[in-house]
Amino acid sequence: MLLEHIYDEDLAQASYVIGCQAEGVAIVVDPRRDVDVYLEIARKNGMTITAVTETHIHADYLSGTRELAARTGATMHVSDEGGPDWTYGSGFADAVRMKDGHEIRIGNITVTAVHTPGHTPEHLSFLVTDGAHADAPGFMLTGDFVFVGDIGRPDLLDEAAGGVGTRFSGARDLFASLREKFLTLPDYVQVLPAHGSGSACGKALGAVPTSTVGYERAFAWWSRYLRDDDEQGFVDELLSGQPDAHAYFARMKAQNKSGPAVLGPRPPLVEYAPDRLRAALSADEVIFVDTRHHRQVHEGTVARSLNIPGAAKAATYGAWVYDPERESRPLVVLGEDREHADELRDHLVRVGIDAVAGFATSLAGLDLVTPATVAPDALGGFPHSLLLDVRNRTEYAAGHLPGAQQLSGGRALWERARLAGAGTIVTYCQSGVRNSVTASALRRGGFDVVELDGSYLGWLAVPGNVPVTDETASGTTLAA
Repeated sequence: MLLEHIYDEDLAQASYVIGCQAEGVAIVVDPRRDVDVYLEIARKNGMTITAVTETHIHADYLSGTRELAARTGATMHVSDEGGPDWTYGSGFADAVRMKDGHEIRIGNITVTAVHTPGHTPEHLSFLVTDGAHADAPGFMLTGDFVFVGDIGRPDLLDEAAGGVGTRFSGARDLFASLREKFLTLPDYVQVLPAHGSGSACGKALGAVPTSTVGYERAFAWWSRYLRDDDEQGFVDELLSGQPDAHAYFARMKAQNKSGPAVLGPRPPLVEYAPDRLRAALSADEVIFVDTRHHRQVHEGTVARSLNIPGAAKAATYGAWVYDPERESRPLVVLGEDREHADELRDHLVRVGIDAVAGFATSLAGLDLVTPATVAPDALGGFPHSLLLDVRNRTEYAAGHLPGAQQLSGGRALWERARLAGAGTIVTYCQSGVRNSVTASALRRGGFDVVELDGSYLGWLAVPGNVPVTDETASGTTLAA
């Protein structure tokens, strides 16, 4: 059996290729939308991808199931659990609909669907049996059900999909799924989750990529509640301290349910020479994306450009600042070369930003502006109407600047009405990266934004500065 783990550091997202080497066939589980990585794995191993599936309707990235099926002719398999509100839409008309216990045969390998609701009502996990060597499952692909050291949060339907109170029923469903579907498995079964540390789909995900049922049974935070049959204690701890859900999650949910658009062959990116780019910017025909570190951006950037650092989190930050449902202008990214620009485009299509049309390799010849900043030791005398913390509410509760209000950077673009009439806004995050990203979107939206140089850590370094801490941030989050 071939089992390949493909991990996207940007979105902290894992997908899997499982192949039968005897018959040269494979299945892909939870693919991302830029699918060449799966095609290359199949090619190198002399395999044909004949099936593709996903554990649930994802919220944090756009599924590549339809894309991969279109490229390979593979059969799509999707959940048919969770009731009519969670039925996959017309984009999956040709898909096989799976109930609990459904089996997918890949040569000598059997992939068995197990309904594990809680994170979402339709969620499936997959037990994998290598029939060439075993007659029982040795692996469980748990999706967003069980992570290493954590479990999938049940509140995203409330936070991102318009649900009301679904977090409580979801938490109880998770308790039942753990008791009835996970802890009944042998300790040796390997656990292969769909996310790792850094994902917003849980609050305490481990950085180790895999685990076992026995390890999680013994050491996961939730295990003692299952041992004691303490459902209410489990629900209370699970729901406390979850990070902010990014606003773009709602778009991902809707598109993944109906069926993401198939990209197909993509045209090569256009290289913009300085004169052409200057003209396009002057006519407001394109949006420029500065992909440099915020320190470089602060030395000079294109007016009304978006800052999407390209080193590691282009998909995440891109989805914070560009909403394709509201914006139609194409993007021109700053890239080191064509290969780098293509890589940035791949990251952005993972969150449904398909508008990257071109790239530039230099800012030479362009009119640049310097984003406004204020030094931490000068903040007290700086005239401003609002001090805005763009970190997560959990970070805010652990310590923030006196007088600051909180609005997560992943929600700011969608909640600009809360800032209307605010005057000069001073923004900060932990070290400055998220702050620069968020500030660029707010400036493009017409707000007067000044960034706190060095952000929270810079302010803490000033002698005499003492942060405010809260047991909960609910009372001081920026009011709607």
